[in-house]
This record gives sequence, C-alpha cells and structure tokens, in this order.
Amino acid sequence: MNEKEKQFRDKQELKGTGEPTKTGLTFIPAVDIYENEEALTMIAELPGVDQEGLHIDLKDNQISILGEVGELTGPQERILLKEFETGRYYRQFSLSDVIDQNRISAHLGNGVLKVVLPKIEKAKPRRIEVSVE
Repeated sequence: MNEKEKQFRDKQELKGTGEPTKTGLTFIPAVDIYENEEALTMIAELPGVDQEGLHIDLKDNQISILGEVGELTGPQERILLKEFETGRYYRQFSLSDVIDQNRISAHLGNGVLKVVLPKIEKAKPRRIEVSVE
C-alpha cells in the first residue's frame, strides 16, 4: 500500500447526500468482522472515543455505532500545532436473522470497540446422528 492509499484509509470522511444537521466531520471507522460457530465479532477502531461519547443503537435489524471525539484542549490553551482531527465516527450494519439481538454485548478499551453478536441456537451448526436398523 503506497503512502497516498494509507493516508486515505487512515481517516475516510463519510459523505452523505442528505442535508447535514450537525456541523463537523464524520469519519468511517475501520472495522473487522470475524465469525465462529457461536457468534460474529466486530472490531472497530475508535481512537479518542470514551464511554460517554459512544452510542450503539439497535433498530429494525440495523446496528449503528456512533462515536464522538470532542476537543482535547481547554478554553485557556493556545494551540501551537493541531494534527489530531476531532469529530464523529459512524458505521451501520444490517443484521441477519441468525443474530440473537437480545444477547449482543460490547466492550471499549484503548480506542478499540469489540461487539459480540451471538448466534441464535437454531443457526449454530450441528451434526445429525444417523441411526441404523
């Protein structure tokens, strides 16, 4: 990956077609999703987001992640160099019928959000034993 691609991937700004209702930048966080027999696990990078600035909503089989990073300086401080961008992170995913929405859990630590999406019992693979007469 060349330097231009890396910079683009680092913080990609979300561009919508609708009218903005809030000013400021909204970024698309990098997300990895893994699956095993028990659950799907979603890992999202949300640097600078704390528990108070994180909102995870579940509605109509959609899970939405919104993380907000406020200004890091106080009103009495004068900025000499500013490279850290503040704003919001937003991602939304559709959930399939195999997810047990009542058992979804989330953990935030060191700027990384981990969301565990357990599968419902009937969606888990199992082996069917065959009897012989």
